[in-house]
Amino acid sequence: MAAPRPKKTESLELEPKMQPAQTRATQTYERILEAAAETLAEVGFERLSTNLVCQRAELTPPALYRYFPNKYALLHELSRRLMERQNAIIPKWLTPVVFTSGLKSLETALLGLQLETYEITRETTGGMWIIRAMRAVPMLQEVRLASDLEVSTYNVELLREALPHIAPAQLLLISRVAIEMAYSPMEMLFDDPSLDPKAVMSIVASALATYFIRLGEAE
Repeated sequence: MAAPRPKKTESLELEPKMQPAQTRATQTYERILEAAAETLAEVGFERLSTNLVCQRAELTPPALYRYFPNKYALLHELSRRLMERQNAIIPKWLTPVVFTSGLKSLETALLGLQLETYEITRETTGGMWIIRAMRAVPMLQEVRLASDLEVSTYNVELLREALPHIAPAQLLLISRVAIEMAYSPMEMLFDDPSLDPKAVMSIVASALATYFIRLGEAE
């Protein structure tokens, strides 16, 4: 007798059902997301529920479901927005010039980028939980991976000027590893608030800067 086939896990909708077109609808949409972030900061992503969000936003479930089909869609949108805010500051710190200006300049830029990224996350309501959710919830990993690819692609264009002797595919890999190295200490800081952010980030910035300088010298 053949073994029964395992049931397929139903895929959940993650995109908002509709985008608000009128001012009042936009206010409701943002009110829902604000309530979701506040609830997330209070209870964490595991206990987050649409019912709790509705209670905080003082809305009925149908009003929420008009825009977001489930709590994962809320987390998806909060994650997307946080990644956009983080990615927007990268050109401020990483430029073609900074990769060819020596170890100290590169180390300072990388440290500045890490610290500002940390501050953006810390100041974002529920930011710590958003970061954790993107790691822990499989259906949210797409947001993180898409963000990593966007940043890596941008970094490759910068690095090609400073490291023209290295193949783009290798630069992409290097960039993705660097992103993971930069993100890990931020998560550690959220897990242990007693740590000094600058001291922690300085270690990673120094390691990455030294590595990139050595790549340039190996030409």
